[in-house]
Amino acid sequence: MAWFDDLKTPRIKTQVSARTSRVPEGLWVKCSKCGEILQSKVLKEHLSVCPECSYHFRLSAAERIALLTDDGCFDEYAEDLVSTDPLEFDDTKPYKARLRSAADSTGLRDAFVAGRAKLGGLPYHLGVFEFKFMGGSMGVVVGEKVTRVFESALREKLPAVIVSASGGARMQEGILSLMQMAKTTAILSQMRQAGIPYVSILTDPTTGGVAASFAMLGDVIFAEPDALIGFAGPRVIQQTIRQQLPEGFQRSEFLLKHGFIDRIIARKDLAVELRQWMWRLGRQTCQFSN
Repeated sequence: MAWFDDLKTPRIKTQVSARTSRVPEGLWVKCSKCGEILQSKVLKEHLSVCPECSYHFRLSAAERIALLTDDGCFDEYAEDLVSTDPLEFDDTKPYKARLRSAADSTGLRDAFVAGRAKLGGLPYHLGVFEFKFMGGSMGVVVGEKVTRVFESALREKLPAVIVSASGGARMQEGILSLMQMAKTTAILSQMRQAGIPYVSILTDPTTGGVAASFAMLGDVIFAEPDALIGFAGPRVIQQTIRQQLPEGFQRSEFLLKHGFIDRIIARKDLAVELRQWMWRLGRQTCQFSN
């Protein structure tokens, strides 16, 4: 009905909040920042960015891939890798059960998707985290897939791009997950020596062992607006040092001001900017061919 579709969001927000704090699942989405009630289809048209306050909602790995690749130009590899339970870890729920649950809810085998892609006709290797799979945590499989992205980029002399969204190393795999920090950093050293460009894109959140390794080692580091980026979370730090943290601490804008990242790019501009930077960084060493 046309009159219903044309209702302004502020009016909807008032009516919904007056009746109940619950938002009907699927039809409407409440912005976590400004509280606006948005139609799901409108939010999707805006690439999951709130049209009222520009808050960037989290995207799935599939949505990220669609945003950063030409249609039909993503060939996944290493999709058969599956996490095991080397420590037979069990807390309130067995680790194997957590893995099954995450796989069922996301349709993925782990928290990272890797593949060869094209963007604007430019070939490159892309890796994307899926935060809904156990908080995008990095275990042995994620570390291996990240490494394969870099190895493939090095072998083919193509740019590598990683889109991070992670809570850090996966505690259920203990020291084996922490070893992935050194593993990914080592192959990045080889890439740098060969002059193969690596673009790191940080999204909300990028923390823990992922932030402390390859996520912060890009030749150029982009971030989405207002993304949480850091090692330990702000609440942990504040409780540890017993001091009030600066406003916006560990957000993209704070990190840009202090020189930890190179640029903040709105989601609608990311694909164009990424291709331009890959071309600039790799025009001397990369094989830009089909």
